[in-house]
Amino acid sequence: MRSNPSDYEMVAPGSLQAIVSLLAKEPGAWLPIAGGTDVMVQYAAGKLPARKLVNIWNLPELRRIEVAADEIRIGAGCTYTDMRRHETVGREFPLLTTAARWTGGIANQNRGTIGGNIVNASPAADSLPALLVYEAELILVSVRGERRVPYVAFHTGYKKTLLEPDELIRAVCLPRRFASYVAYARKVGARNAQAISKVCIAALGLLRNGLVEDVRIALGSVAPVPLRLRETERVLRGRSIDSDLLLIARETAIAEIHPIDDIRSTARYRAAVAGNLVVEFLSRLGSEGAGIAGTTNVLASWNLLSTGDAISTILPCCGSRAWAQGVAARRPLADEDALLAASNETWRSLAQSDWMEAFQSHPRIGESRAQQSSSAQSSAWSTQEQRQVADADAAVKAALADANRQYEQSFNRTFIVCATGRSAQEILGILLRRLNNDAETELHEAAEQQRQITEIRLRKWLQP
Repeated sequence: MRSNPSDYEMVAPGSLQAIVSLLAKEPGAWLPIAGGTDVMVQYAAGKLPARKLVNIWNLPELRRIEVAADEIRIGAGCTYTDMRRHETVGREFPLLTTAARWTGGIANQNRGTIGGNIVNASPAADSLPALLVYEAELILVSVRGERRVPYVAFHTGYKKTLLEPDELIRAVCLPRRFASYVAYARKVGARNAQAISKVCIAALGLLRNGLVEDVRIALGSVAPVPLRLRETERVLRGRSIDSDLLLIARETAIAEIHPIDDIRSTARYRAAVAGNLVVEFLSRLGSEGAGIAGTTNVLASWNLLSTGDAISTILPCCGSRAWAQGVAARRPLADEDALLAASNETWRSLAQSDWMEAFQSHPRIGESRAQQSSSAQSSAWSTQEQRQVADADAAVKAALADANRQYEQSFNRTFIVCATGRSAQEILGILLRRLNNDAETELHEAAEQQRQITEIRLRKWLQP
């Protein structure tokens, strides 16, 4: 049965102070609503128990991301899109941006907020294991002032939290000391996108002289609350990663969790998957110590870079920072196949704005400089890729220049084509054909060409 709008009251006081005053006046009576991605599902189904809603969407105090020397403070009203696009969040907290990409579709990412995800308190929420391993703290605000609580203690039971009836989450605070850690995230669901997790993991690890110096592992959908695997972490520290340790870690992790049977999965399946994910993380962490020659050696060195350096190093292969962040977040990558798979999966998951950023890093066909600044490596690759165009006769070059202008007038961006191995005449024919595409078709054709360009550049980058 659908809800009747007349049964509900919604107010928008417009300031944080006015909102906490309202909550203090009638504790527990008002339900704060920001993006509304969960509330509207309940409302549409006729299952929203709260009858009095207070709008906290777009409050300036809750939408800021503030970067200090020792921590980053993410406002509780920041959306998943806000976090995905923030440079420092992407560089130093890749597990969080990965979880943001997992959460629903683009519309949900534009509306859903980190504070809402926390307060909703679902043990299957994608971002919460990341907050656990990053040792987040929450700033809670009310008319009584602010208090700061460790996130690990915030969930007290299924759908229960430490939040008082007159409080809001103001911000999430993350210490800036994990940039050198290997980050690993994986979500297992019924399909690859827009699915609630059967099991999800976020993990950080640091090796020193072949031993596990530090490790942090958190799982979702395996207990009434998002769970940090403290005992598993304890048995791993100070040990070298070998087959015996992997077996111990699997058994310890399974013993720590408390999965249930529900509509999405069984407890037995969740336990098996959780153990496998922990082993997969540790195997990747341990693979950093392997110094295999050739392309794997290049990859092994890249796996050891800080997140920021890894992103900067691989960025010229594509031109999209969100792509570089996503691929770097998948480290360690064992070989070329794993790298290309991570690249393709990340590229296809990006927003159109991220595709556009990649497109803008390329020069026009027949020119040597991109309209936007690009790296020396990217420019050198573009020159190699267009080698046959540079040798074309003047008439073909003039026709290409004219067709480029027509394309940019029609689609308001640079024409993208995988030029490697293609003659100028062949590229001209492709360009003239694609001028007949509608906007949507052409966008996806350009995106596919960019994917192919990125694959070729990654293979070049891997050569020692």
